[in-house]
Amino acid sequence: MTRKNLDPKEKLAWLQLSRTENIGPITFYKLLERYGTAANALKAIPDLARRGGRLNGLKAFAADLAEKEIEQLEKYGAKLIARDEPDYPPLLAEVEDAPPLIAVLGHAALLPKPALGVVGARNASLAGRKIAEDFSRKVSAAGYVIVSGLARGIDTAAHTASLATGTIAVVAGGIDVIYPRENEKLYRQIAEQGAVIAESPFGTEPLARHFPRRNRLISGLSLGVLIVEAALKSGSLITARMAAEQNREVFAVPGSPLDPRAEGTNKLIQDGAHLALSAEDIIHELKSLRLKPMHDPAGDGWKGPPHVATPDDQAPDESLRIKIMEILSPTPVLVDEIIRATDAPVSAVLTVILELEIAGCIERQPGNKINLI
Repeated sequence: MTRKNLDPKEKLAWLQLSRTENIGPITFYKLLERYGTAANALKAIPDLARRGGRLNGLKAFAADLAEKEIEQLEKYGAKLIARDEPDYPPLLAEVEDAPPLIAVLGHAALLPKPALGVVGARNASLAGRKIAEDFSRKVSAAGYVIVSGLARGIDTAAHTASLATGTIAVVAGGIDVIYPRENEKLYRQIAEQGAVIAESPFGTEPLARHFPRRNRLISGLSLGVLIVEAALKSGSLITARMAAEQNREVFAVPGSPLDPRAEGTNKLIQDGAHLALSAEDIIHELKSLRLKPMHDPAGDGWKGPPHVATPDDQAPDESLRIKIMEILSPTPVLVDEIIRATDAPVSAVLTVILELEIAGCIERQPGNKINLI
């Protein structure tokens, strides 16, 4: 089934649904599977939240605010791309919690191209920056887009080296918010020659919690991720972990045991990451990956006909909700385990979980896990 652009009204509904409180990407797709369209899901939200225990109800994100965001993006020169539209990055579409919509500024033609993520220390050494520049320039010249996060240090070096051949900056805030401000010139160069991507709403100032979400997009867009200098506790190692979870390759440049900025990369290599001593090491591995189809280019983001809710599965017995809440804890558990523990119909358990999510009682994690908030 060939991907096609969403109808403008349904695209507006997608934006409303994705911006509604308590509805993250995974919940968004569960709702779409159940109700067929975002417009239908929006109508169901108040009842779902009420049955999940939210006493004061839950209103969907207002249509006029969604329209305003689209207008702001268009005025800024950016566009909104939905996961099931042709321009959406195909590798990112594979990721379980891929954003339903992304804002793109610049050349969207770069999005489907094979890519390498490059991240590392903000306080990078001169040697680290030179390595990032050299590797990024050579890998990009070999036909791979370089994806990074526009941060200081390694990110800046990677973007600068690949400007002429193809680079994508993934920002943590709104697509119009330049962070750090010192990279304003680089941001504008990337917007003109490459592409800038954002998941957060227009005008959003980046907060600490936005950066791990940004990192999953860097790895999700890429065939693999290269780490150049990273402390043991750093955002770069979060990116490496997310890459592994997304079935992407992880490359790491070794460093001196005496340099704290090499502790993270050396540990990655100990744990099985590819040792990257040259750009050629990376290119060789990436070429072998390109021979293996990693996604269905004609896929629609989910398979099979939508499940349309019926009166029976809209209103499971209250005792099932109580039982599910009793067996949950802050520790994530597999939904399959909950189904076995309750010994209830699958459709009823999934309906209760959806209601509890939208009510804000539980949250869903990648890997089909949920936990109490």
